[in-house]
Amino acid sequence: MNKIPLLRVILAAAGLAAAGMLTSCTSPIERRIVRNPQLYEKLSASDRGLVSRGEIREGMTKEAVFLALGRPDHVAEGRERGARLERWTYLDSRPVQTTSIGFGVGTGGWYGSRFGYGYGGLWDPYWGGYGSGVSYIPYPSTVVEFRAERVVKYLREPR
Repeated sequence: MNKIPLLRVILAAAGLAAAGMLTSCTSPIERRIVRNPQLYEKLSASDRGLVSRGEIREGMTKEAVFLALGRPDHVAEGRERGARLERWTYLDSRPVQTTSIGFGVGTGGWYGSRFGYGYGGLWDPYWGGYGSGVSYIPYPSTVVEFRAERVVKYLREPR
């Protein structure tokens, strides 16, 4: 039996298995760990446990925070007493019930030259009147501050 085709079959199977691992991961944390094994391997055992649960601590590296929380939605940089600071902000959204009343202004049509008013009250040719719905409002759910590439402070909304 020729060894080269067998080797190709084995490598192809290994590639498919690795691709399957990437797609079978259920959480974003697992996907980040699988895609960045070199970052995960550099962490201490206790930090690996925190990262796997999506938690962070003071003193943690930026790489560990990335694995635990993902890419921040906003990054701000600055200085304090000569030291470089960096703040990562993660956004989430909250549902808020909304109510709207639409109205329009126009002339002509059924109402002749009545400017915005018809026989039954407020004339609404454009929006159809009253409605309710849900809007999602973004808010900063987690803020992490770094000094010398390490977490010095973080604030998280309760889950």
